Amino acid sequence: MTLALKELLYKMADDQLILGHRNSEWTGMGPLLEEDIAFSSMAQDKIGQSLALYTILQALGEQDPDTVAFTRNANQFHNCQLVELPNQEYDFSLIRHFLFDTAEALRFEMLTNSSYEPLAQLAKKIRGELRYHTLHANTWIKQLGSATPESTERLQKSLDYAMPFALGIFEPSPNEQELITTGIFEGEVALQKKWLAKVESVISQTKLTLPDLKSIKPELGGRKGIHTDHLQPLLDEMSEVFKIDPTAEW
Repeated sequence: MTLALKELLYKMADDQLILGHRNSEWTGMGPLLEEDIAFSSMAQDKIGQSLALYTILQALGEQDPDTVAFTRNANQFHNCQLVELPNQEYDFSLIRHFLFDTAEALRFEMLTNSSYEPLAQLAKKIRGELRYHTLHANTWIKQLGSATPESTERLQKSLDYAMPFALGIFEPSPNEQELITTGIFEGEVALQKKWLAKVESVISQTKLTLPDLKSIKPELGGRKGIHTDHLQPLLDEMSEVFKIDPTAEW
């Protein structure tokens, strides 16, 4: 059970850490001051959530959170490829935010019933933060997805581009069946079903069209350490200060 649990915790923590850093890149660059602040706030939440998950991993025998976050190479990370992609324009970052945080909010809601008590307790704490994230995403998707021909077209192109990567969120871990059997987590298939219903509900309130998922080949591999060329440069940037003096106290 320990290996299966670690797989789950690592992919969740890595997702939050990497997307947290991507979101932080909007600081000072947002299209509106309010969005600058919103993405910065969500970035802080995600990095804090990754720390909490890495701390649980440390209790299970893994290295301390800073070492785990800042000394691994790209092939040792288990995040889905969606979160490592560059921010591009605001429309892509908003679509990614919507697709990922919808899944993450549902994941943590499911985990409030986990048989692994430390994870269940953390999920109960984090789900409040994620409600704000999904409220923010849903509000902007509904507004911009029904606003002008330009806004709708830009969001549609980003939705079409992001969807194969979003399906990679649900790439199962090798030992996932053990999580399901022991009641730790219901599994990625159950999560994807809930996610699709939520996504369809929001998209149906806009002029956007959800791509036909049956015709899409998911971008998989991230959970197994297979990543795009964008991840390693991001990790190098993230770890630059830490590697100057790993023993420093901040």
